Amino acid sequence: QVKLVESGGGSVQAGGSLSLSCAASGYTISSYCMGWFRQAPGKEREGVAAMYSGGGSTYYNDSVKGRFTISQDNAKNTLYLQMNSLEPEDTGMYYCAGRFFAGKDCGAGYWNRKSTFTYWGQGTQVTVSS
Repeated sequence: QVKLVESGGGSVQAGGSLSLSCAASGYTISSYCMGWFRQAPGKEREGVAAMYSGGGSTYYNDSVKGRFTISQDNAKNTLYLQMNSLEPEDTGMYYCAGRFFAGKDCGAGYWNRKSTFTYWGQGTQVTVSS
């Protein structure tokens, strides 16, 4: 059974940093495209970043480029999202997600399509105050 468990959320002031983790079980993240999504109240869930370590590719939402970094530790089977220079607009529930098919890049044109991800964590809340 695949399980993704996020942690690391919290409340920070604008300009601060947070580091999110997503621990996977029943699923080897190095074999799959993995992504981070977020959802603010009243808004659609949107892709934040994604990566496929097999191909070495990473993708970012334009709004977080230069501030957020996605990475993973294959030995720990854990995905990370380092978030720096946080802004109030970054507030939301952050979800870790993984695809079903192994050995495939996330895809430059569709890395952020939530419908292409099969497995989801329960989310961790990030709140950034001004």
